[in-house]
Amino acid sequence: MHDTPGIFPASEFENRTARFQSEMAQRGMDALLLTTPPDVFYVTGFLTRFWESPARPWFVIVPARGEPVAVIPAIGEPPMARTWITDIRTWEAPNPNDSGMTLLGDALRDLVPDTGYIGTPMGLETHLRMPLADYQYLCGVLGQRTLIDATACVQRVREIKSEAEVAKLRNICEIGGRAFDQVPQFAQPGTSLEAVFRAFQVACLQQGADWVSYLAGAAGPSGYSDVISPAGTRPIANGDILMLDTGAVRDGYFCDFDRNYAIGKPSAETTRAHEALWRATEDALAAIRPGMRACDVHQLLCQSLVRHGAEPGVGRLGHGLGVSLTEWPSLSADDETPLRAGMVLTLEPGAVLDQGRMIVHEENFVLRDDGAELLSPRAPFDLPVIAP
Repeated sequence: MHDTPGIFPASEFENRTARFQSEMAQRGMDALLLTTPPDVFYVTGFLTRFWESPARPWFVIVPARGEPVAVIPAIGEPPMARTWITDIRTWEAPNPNDSGMTLLGDALRDLVPDTGYIGTPMGLETHLRMPLADYQYLCGVLGQRTLIDATACVQRVREIKSEAEVAKLRNICEIGGRAFDQVPQFAQPGTSLEAVFRAFQVACLQQGADWVSYLAGAAGPSGYSDVISPAGTRPIANGDILMLDTGAVRDGYFCDFDRNYAIGKPSAETTRAHEALWRATEDALAAIRPGMRACDVHQLLCQSLVRHGAEPGVGRLGHGLGVSLTEWPSLSADDETPLRAGMVLTLEPGAVLDQGRMIVHEENFVLRDDGAELLSPRAPFDLPVIAP
């Protein structure tokens, strides 16, 4: 048993590795190659924002037996050495002639039999964080070893959170909740939306977030139509509905929930839509159980919105949450992923209004054997009003 300081004890990462290795054995994999920030952090505890630089790739190999191997640029050796990982192989990077491929190829040939199988995520919601030319080179030096899709292997393990992970997620949700409580202090009529965005990010940091990786939102008369564009300079005004949706991070874990605010008295249409969203969310929180499918929850939310007098928005109505802002599954009409106890999910119903406007509502929860346990502070039933 290793004893190294970090976000979690070494036993947490040893358990994750053992779960990966169990999935790998069922799927005939001799090694698992991971290349992205969430996957590397999940296995090693190596947390850095240095990933923002595209100049250096990073690799972790989970062998069929034994401990993971880190194949990384030399600049990352000191922080990686503070994790539970002991086999750390480095090269001086960036190197335009060899971006770690010789070292990575040697490591995979050492760990994988001549005709073995190396899994790496290749499916939806994954990407390969290495140059395509390097990937092609790697395939060429592996001999008869075969690279195969490990998307399901990684997803099945990461989607079930340990109690230590749930505690991290609860903490960042509480931080986000305290920041939302401060919104009426700085989201006053006449303040530009971009100024509100900046103030909200400051509030998240002051309340304990490490960074605010994602912040979306909008403000418009009785609703909004665009919730993903950067904030503009238009001042928020009496009659607007302001929405903020944050993906703040603490210890590598995200919250992802939003809140709506009326600037002055809201219209009757907006009030009804907000109440329908709140009630539909409440219905889903009460009904959701392990064994349901993601598409079942989507249907439940849509039916509940209609029953409460709202027109459901299109697209997915929630998703997984963890070391990525959005994880699998998607609560959509086409996703048949079975829900399991230990998943952390969002409920994100939207209501369509007239003239292309909408209102969205989002909460975060962990699914237990007996149902949902909220992690985000529950939004109020009555739409909060910021007096003009």
